[in-house]
Amino acid sequence: MTARIEDRVAITDLMNGWIHRDLSEWDQLRELFHADATVEITWFDGLATDFVEGSARMGASDLRTKHFVGNPSITFNGYRALVQTNAMVFAENVALDLGSTTHNRFWDQVEKRDGVWRIARRQSIYDMSYFNFLAKVQEVDETTVRRHPREYAALAYLLDKSGFPIVREFPTRGSDLETEIKSAGTAWLNQS
Repeated sequence: MTARIEDRVAITDLMNGWIHRDLSEWDQLRELFHADATVEITWFDGLATDFVEGSARMGASDLRTKHFVGNPSITFNGYRALVQTNAMVFAENVALDLGSTTHNRFWDQVEKRDGVWRIARRQSIYDMSYFNFLAKVQEVDETTVRRHPREYAALAYLLDKSGFPIVREFPTRGSDLETEIKSAGTAWLNQS
């Protein structure tokens, strides 16, 4: 039982480690992932190493982000775990004076390799999203907003306008894509 508690703490620390992204601590962010890990979120789909580089580029732009990460729900099978974590993504483009708040759930495949838990695959399921305004309500192009599912439309709009375009659809609450990634995650978990 003690080992499982230690494993839960280690995985919770991984989820909370997302703060390194918000603080531009790129070396610490890299340490959250296995070398072959992948990330699949609104603006990025590929290797985690490339995600860190893309995050650094984003951090140097007019777009700012902050993540509030909740406590994870963890399902173990040996040295593998599926982890679902509620999160909120706060984003703003300071040049546009426009922001967004998005509620999402990180869906992670986590593995213990060589005695260390790290993320092997990170995906995101989007629940809801809305715009934030600093001093006055900014005009947004409704046609552009409506190109994306409402669950992440405000975030997608802000990312698009900031030079980080969304090129495909991502899982939303109750969608077929959510069912697919959860089924694939369960199959992955049961392979061990």
